[in-house]
Amino acid sequence: MSTVQHKIKRLKEMPLGTAVKKIAGKAIQEARFVYRQYRIRRSPISLHPKLFRSFETSSRFLLDPSKRELYRKQLISGGMDKEIIRDADRICNHIFDLLGSGDIELGPSLPWHEDFKTGFRWENKFYKWIKIVDLDNAADVKVPWELSRFQHFFTLGKAYWLTNDEKYAYEFRSEIEDWIMRNPVEMSINWTCAMDVAIRAVNWISVIPFFMHSPSIPKFFWENLHASLYLHGVFVRANLENTGEHTGNHYTANLAGLVALGLYFEGFRILQGQSSGSDPAEWLAFGKEQLEKEMFVQSNEDGSNYEASTSYHRLVAEMFMVTTMWCSRNGLHFSDGFIKRLEKMHEFMLRIMKPDGSTPMIGDADDGRYLIVSHYGNWVRNDFRHLLAIAGEFFDRDDFRSAGLCCWEDALWMTGGFKPVSVQMHDDRTSVAFPDGGYYVLRSPEAYCLIRCGELSFHGHGAHSHNDQLSFELNVKGLDFIVDPGTCVYSGDYHLRNLFRSTAMHNTLRIGGREQNDFDEKELFLMREQTFAVCEGFTDHEFTGKHQGYLGKLGITHKRNYKLHGSVMQIDDLLLDASGMEVRKHFTAAFMLAAGVRPVRREKGWLLQHEDVTVTLLLDDTVKSEIQLSWLSNQYGVRTSTRMLVVTGFNSSLRTTIRWD
Repeated sequence: MSTVQHKIKRLKEMPLGTAVKKIAGKAIQEARFVYRQYRIRRSPISLHPKLFRSFETSSRFLLDPSKRELYRKQLISGGMDKEIIRDADRICNHIFDLLGSGDIELGPSLPWHEDFKTGFRWENKFYKWIKIVDLDNAADVKVPWELSRFQHFFTLGKAYWLTNDEKYAYEFRSEIEDWIMRNPVEMSINWTCAMDVAIRAVNWISVIPFFMHSPSIPKFFWENLHASLYLHGVFVRANLENTGEHTGNHYTANLAGLVALGLYFEGFRILQGQSSGSDPAEWLAFGKEQLEKEMFVQSNEDGSNYEASTSYHRLVAEMFMVTTMWCSRNGLHFSDGFIKRLEKMHEFMLRIMKPDGSTPMIGDADDGRYLIVSHYGNWVRNDFRHLLAIAGEFFDRDDFRSAGLCCWEDALWMTGGFKPVSVQMHDDRTSVAFPDGGYYVLRSPEAYCLIRCGELSFHGHGAHSHNDQLSFELNVKGLDFIVDPGTCVYSGDYHLRNLFRSTAMHNTLRIGGREQNDFDEKELFLMREQTFAVCEGFTDHEFTGKHQGYLGKLGITHKRNYKLHGSVMQIDDLLLDASGMEVRKHFTAAFMLAAGVRPVRREKGWLLQHEDVTVTLLLDDTVKSEIQLSWLSNQYGVRTSTRMLVVTGFNSSLRTTIRWD
């Protein structure tokens, strides 16, 4: 179905009055866009650099330039200097690995408008007329957006402070000059998403302390940079991503960017007499006020995020945390309730962390970050401990510090230092429930099991949800055995997008070949709630839950019980009709095996071997089982082959017993 057909279908589903209003509103909006494009073509948007000759920010940066030598000594003593310089040299040589591209040398002029994975290039034209997604080709708009976030700049700055080598300052300057020249305001692919505009501005501002005294950078460069940053603020304020059914990480990025720009330009305004949207003081006030509200919209009472994605939880928590610290350094503070909820967001990350320090990637994951201040070339997508290291200093909590001990560099840059923790304080073996987010963790001395059972993202909209109700991850003795498949990709390949969010790819039951929640194959960010999953019971050793995803389609409710005692986990599945009676149906149960797990068939099940740990998975005699080839995705744009244990049967129940020595 084409995009036009999709839009017509949506209109037909609306009440007549609503549809008419929508069409009329769209017509008025399009007329405004035509007029604006005409104005920009006649007079491109710009600010004369001389307007910024007298400008010098009065705000405090995230990092303290006066501590340059302290930062340098800490990096060298911690053995980070060689990695930083190596990564920075790769950046200077324009070698990037973004969104699964693998190392690619991008040439002397960076391809700001290109998905360099496929070679597709977006023409420069009015941003509202640019088609950012075309499901009939393999181009992924996230690639040029990611490069234009400039998250590699922090590494350049660190290398400059470590070496005093002006080549890093020159690279910083030349990239910005080239980007500004080739991306006229509102006239390129890199102005089509206000989130990315905001993140770019924040990354530019955050590295200014590194280069502000470089002899290689003339004064007129700073004037040009400030003019562009100011226009970034005007653009974000005029293009807020808050007009859909729900606000999410995009709107949070908009607001965080406005706060950063408002702080940077505080007390300075050049567009006098214009709308309040061009006033940095208004950006700051509006951004801070709205962030305060969004904390309680997007973050649940138990600390989880309502996008039903652990990866987006990390991103939103990072944006809230960085903005909170930036404001605090400039004498601005959020409410006590806001700070407490922010702390709970980090407690959530602490409590769902696996014994190996990684976090299950439940729901969508697109490698989204706000600022990457450490390990730019090799940061691990499912490791959230960098935020716990920062939170340890901000909240003065040793359990956060201990969990984030390996990420001390993040704490160094974001908080100015880190308090050593002499003993490993975080060794939590207790089970925990996050019912608002739909995450339940069963723990024993040797096992970790995370169970997904809860509302779809955005209160049932399902934009970033997968069909993973009653699915689970299992880690035994610190090794993964059964895992979530990940996300892989969005619009670059809608077939893969749909495969990785499908029921068949998750560790749950698929009944009658149907999806838990139906979705249209070309509606990549919509999956209306049909499961309405609920937890019926949770203790330290047991979980019981059910969902209704098959009730309207097959008259079936799927109920699942997990028991974890000692070195045994037992999973019992029941298929119930509307009256609660057991009913026999064809079903398929999937168990996605982690990379490195080797399955060996046994008489009543399978041995799963991972390094020096062996797990036995026992099944009912009435079912059939086989190993199939499948896929895992540990980062966006990358998929690796793995094995999936697939169990099929025709019954009203299934018992799976998992044991280890």
